[in-house]
Formats: sequence, structure tokens, C-alpha cells
Amino acid sequence: MPVKIRLAKHGKKGYSFYHIVVADSRAPRDGKFIEKIGVYNPNTNPASIDLCFDKAVEWLQKGAQPTDTCRSILSHKGVMYKKHLNGGVSKGAFTTEEADVKFAQWLTSKSAQIDAKNSKLSADKDAASSARFAGEVKVNEDRAKAIQAKRAAAVAAATPAVVETEVVAEETPVEA
Repeated sequence: MPVKIRLAKHGKKGYSFYHIVVADSRAPRDGKFIEKIGVYNPNTNPASIDLCFDKAVEWLQKGAQPTDTCRSILSHKGVMYKKHLNGGVSKGAFTTEEADVKFAQWLTSKSAQIDAKNSKLSADKDAASSARFAGEVKVNEDRAKAIQAKRAAAVAAATPAVVETEVVAEETPVEA
């Protein structure tokens, strides 16, 4: 029985999320599965992945083949790297302790990348918010100026016009 690690679609139209399942490759996408090992929600930014790490590694070592999307999800979480390290330990390339140290180093570098992305996303969100606020302030100032201009025009129209009369000095003829 060929076993696959794949996604099973759930949720509503246009807002899907996925269960990461281990299933027989002949079973339908959303049908019968052997075990659910996680949840993947691409609707959040960054996408949220809740994965049972140990079960995923165990199924990979038993020979389950991940689909392309699941392979990238498992790589992102470090499952594929852990399987690779366990293969090196079983072949005698290095000890379990060395494999654990390498994996811990990988986890710290990966968490630094994730933190950098999260901080960039929050900075971009703050910048967009401040730009939006500045735009709103400008619009409000323009509205206030327009209202003042209308009020000034209304006041000018309501008051009677004062006619200024010029006093014309009589010209005296000059005799030569």
C-alpha cells in the first residue's frame, strides 16, 4: 500500500485551510486517511503551520512520500532535515549528539529568519498605517479649508455692499 503525506482541503470556498494527513495514495483527496499529523492555514500572513513533528518524521522514516506542497511545508518546519540527519546517524556518518547539535543550529537560524520576516511585516503594516493616517489628515485639512472658504463667501453675500464714494476735487482752470 503506497502511503502519501498530503493535504486534505477543509473550510469554505475562497477561505480554505488544510489538514496534513497520511493517507493511502488511492484514497480521494478529502476521503479516508490513516492519520492526521498537522494543519496548514495559508490565509494568515505568514501562513500558520501546526505540525506534530515526531509523527511526521516517523512516517517519513517508514517510507511515506510527501507531495510537493507537503514536502515544502515539511522542509520549512525542519522535518526533512531531521530525516536526513537520522539517515546519517543510521549510516554511521556521525553520532546522534552531533545530529542534535546540527539540528539545533538549523532551528536557531530558521527562527531568526522567521522573526526577521515577522518584524518586516509589522514594520510594513505600521508604515502603511502611518501613510494612511497622513493621507486622512491632508484630506481633513483640505475639507476644513473648503468649509472656511464657503463660510467666508456666505458672510460676504449676506452683508450689504458698502459703496465707496469718491470725492472729486474740482479742477480749477489755470490761466496762462
